[in-house]
Amino acid sequence: MSRVALIAPGNRLRAMLVTLAQSGSVQFVGPLAAAQGEAVEALRRLDRAQPQAQPGGQRLLERPGDVAELEREGRRDLLAGEVELMRRADAAVQRGGFAVLVGWVPSVDLAALTDTLAGVGAAAVELPRPPLVEPPTLLRTRGPARRFAPLVATYGAPRYADVDPTPFAAVSFVFMFGMMFGDAGHGLLLVALGLAVRRATDPRGAARWRRLQPIRPLWPFAVAGGLVATLFGLLYGEAFGPTGIAPTLWVKPLDHPTRLLGVAVAVGALLLAAGYALGTINRLKESGWVAALRAPSGIAGVGVFAGGGLLALGIYLGATVLLIAAAVVAVAGVLLLYGGFAAESERSGAAVAQALIEVLDAVIRVGANLISFTRLAAFGLMHAALGSVVLDGARSLWHHGVAGVAAGVVLFTLGNAAAFALEALVAGVQAMRLEYYELFSRVFAGEGEPFSPWRIPVSGRVSPT
Repeated sequence: MSRVALIAPGNRLRAMLVTLAQSGSVQFVGPLAAAQGEAVEALRRLDRAQPQAQPGGQRLLERPGDVAELEREGRRDLLAGEVELMRRADAAVQRGGFAVLVGWVPSVDLAALTDTLAGVGAAAVELPRPPLVEPPTLLRTRGPARRFAPLVATYGAPRYADVDPTPFAAVSFVFMFGMMFGDAGHGLLLVALGLAVRRATDPRGAARWRRLQPIRPLWPFAVAGGLVATLFGLLYGEAFGPTGIAPTLWVKPLDHPTRLLGVAVAVGALLLAAGYALGTINRLKESGWVAALRAPSGIAGVGVFAGGGLLALGIYLGATVLLIAAAVVAVAGVLLLYGGFAAESERSGAAVAQALIEVLDAVIRVGANLISFTRLAAFGLMHAALGSVVLDGARSLWHHGVAGVAAGVVLFTLGNAAAFALEALVAGVQAMRLEYYELFSRVFAGEGEPFSPWRIPVSGRVSPT
């Protein structure tokens, strides 16, 4: 991200602002004045005259329009665009016949923006980045993972120096969802629904389906989650419940719940390890080695986490060497944690006690976060149990004549529909909960400012003359 001064002769300020609004590549720096002027008054009169009218968004005219004429035509969009343009024009610094604004521009877009501004007699000059000023964050995730950017945006914007967590979030979310929603039949149904939403809400499609447009961003979640759920359904031998349609490639959840719980904890350990790795890299890039060493989401946290893992492995294998290594690693992590918390506190007895309590809390949270991943197995077991109950009920009706067969079909269909809807919602919520509380809490350390460029559609092209 580059910090730039946007410069234009006073009589070309409007042309520069219209160009910037059209390009949508600049986030301005500094406060804006309150809206005022003829266009504001015209908007207020329109609102009083037609209080039920829907806002028409914002659009800009290439050249100043006649406010009275726009008001007579009811052009709220053009009046609102004029108001926003004038607010930014009023924020410009005027010196020696030139107007200057300051903003942030993605570095890769700076050259193109400079060429565009030259066409209207303006210029963009790169400025040094002020100390202690963090640029806004723009994530440009590539590949299929970019479809999962809303998962990160809902939590918050990463800090500017951080690694883009979107690929990690995409993989971990769909894997956790699929493990809890493991059913080949339900998974394929979810894939079909996701593709149907994508198709039905295509802007070129029929207008009657456009009411589904708000949920269109969810279709990649449905398709990816459904595919992973189908895979786990084959591993579990579940297809609309334990119908026998799908082979059991690994284990039936209800027959071996302990094994499933163990795998869920192992999956959680791997995901937490990845979260710690990203967190350590981020703390290093944000604040340097000292902060990375002492942070609960950095090397100190890794020490406690790794010490606990070595302890469990040493007990399981009966290996004394691993037990000794676990003690050394865990103690080192605890000492680093204490050093970090103590450095943030005042030098007093109360501060020492506070640091010790925070260390204890951080250690307990490591274990609690790992145990939270048992819900991957718990909700997978619940999904299998619901499917089994529905199937047993349908089978019990099957041998009671034609009416029993019909009732069994209805029970099987409605039961699967209810299980599908309930479990899809529960698995989605629980996967998001694990993502945000167990994983993102390590990846993020505070939030950044999302890059929000000024962008307004323009009616007509900007003329250089």
